[in-house]
Amino acid sequence: MAQIGKTIPEFKAQAFHNGEFVEVTSESVKGKWSIFLFYPRDFTFVCPTELEDMANQYEELQKLGVEVYSVSTDTHFSHKAWHDSSEAIGKIKFPMLGDQTGIITRGFDVMIEEDHMAHRGTFLADPDGVIQVAQIHLWRHRTKCKRDGT
Repeated sequence: MAQIGKTIPEFKAQAFHNGEFVEVTSESVKGKWSIFLFYPRDFTFVCPTELEDMANQYEELQKLGVEVYSVSTDTHFSHKAWHDSSEAIGKIKFPMLGDQTGIITRGFDVMIEEDHMAHRGTFLADPDGVIQVAQIHLWRHRTKCKRDGT
């Protein structure tokens, strides 16, 4: 799982971003610092609080020249539906990448294969696409998630 110093995987994905579907590629993210925020699934018991927290910090990150990409193995259509129906997720202004093939999730080595979903993970890549910081939370199914994260 050691990811620091590795180049982000090559990918091409559809994303929901600012009310539209857009294509995001491994090449299009280069040229600025990038945060990749992986989470298990849309519309689950998994709390959206980390996504909401990132949405609350997004403007400041943009001022620093950082782009944020949230990633799950859901489709970009699911991201739109979740964005449109959740007050917390509705705050998101950064691209929400759909990785239904799992190429991105496997490339960052956070795929839970038996469930075809991602571990929670946050990665910071430099403008050349090299991962400089990696934080991965290995977890198994949790039936309840409280606001305080317990």
